[in-house]
Amino acid sequence: MSIWDEIKGSFKNGTALTRLIYINAAIFILIKIVEVTGVLAASPGLAPTVISFLAVPASIDALMTKPWTPLTYMFTHQGFIHLLFNLLWLWWFGKIFLAYLSQRRLVSLYIMGGLAGALLYVAVFNIFPAFADTVHVSIALGASASVMALVIATAVYLPEMELHLLFFGRVKLKYLALITFLITSVFDFSVNTGGKIAHIGGALMGLAYGYGLKNGKDIGSWINSILDFFVNLFKPGKKMKVTYKKVKTESDARQTKTDHDYNKARAERQKAVDYILDKISKGGYDSLTREEKEILFSESQKKG
Repeated sequence: MSIWDEIKGSFKNGTALTRLIYINAAIFILIKIVEVTGVLAASPGLAPTVISFLAVPASIDALMTKPWTPLTYMFTHQGFIHLLFNLLWLWWFGKIFLAYLSQRRLVSLYIMGGLAGALLYVAVFNIFPAFADTVHVSIALGASASVMALVIATAVYLPEMELHLLFFGRVKLKYLALITFLITSVFDFSVNTGGKIAHIGGALMGLAYGYGLKNGKDIGSWINSILDFFVNLFKPGKKMKVTYKKVKTESDARQTKTDHDYNKARAERQKAVDYILDKISKGGYDSLTREEKEILFSESQKKG
């Protein structure tokens, strides 16, 4: 099997997290190919043109001519270090997120965080006079707002979870997220101001998303509905319907069990999950046994 076949297989069979990483990496490689082509063809403006096509502009007038950019900018990177750090944090916190919640929610959070970052970026640049001279030439790109939303939402949902960090020991997720936010979004605000504004937008969305999940609400479900629509729209010869793997619902379970048996089994499952979550808060995810991790994963899929 060739490397290309392995990549295609990994993308097709991988998780939503894997696919998000691949999309970001693929667009970065495409931009680099365009840069090389521009140099060889003596057309140095070729790569900036492509980046301008994908990045979200601060100018509202420019945004009206490129309405797709609030979505495309969150997958676009020009610098390798920028891409590397975003993908590392996306992978790290994405793995934690998927241990408790579904892939669908990861995708909706990523998109909503990026959209919130773009919205705040455009709004601030058009409202505050400090940006009056640069609003017409400023653009934003990168997955930072989406990643920040993921970091904050995960910390809000699992604030007491502890991670073992080299040189620092065990650190609670809520403190790690706060420090990350301050360093990347508040400190040295005059440097890469537009990017930091987008980070703040992503963080605000992460707060809203995380607290929504804790209260039993998925504020990103509308994103998945839109994605379902387009996925089914482009499937030839098939009626428009959701094609996710069918699982037994609570009503299905009630049809095969008495109310007493069903409620008893449900209470036992919840008791097991509560014990596992308490164990994680004290000893971290690595303290779980393989069976406990499988139980947690199974329950997280039911929540999706």
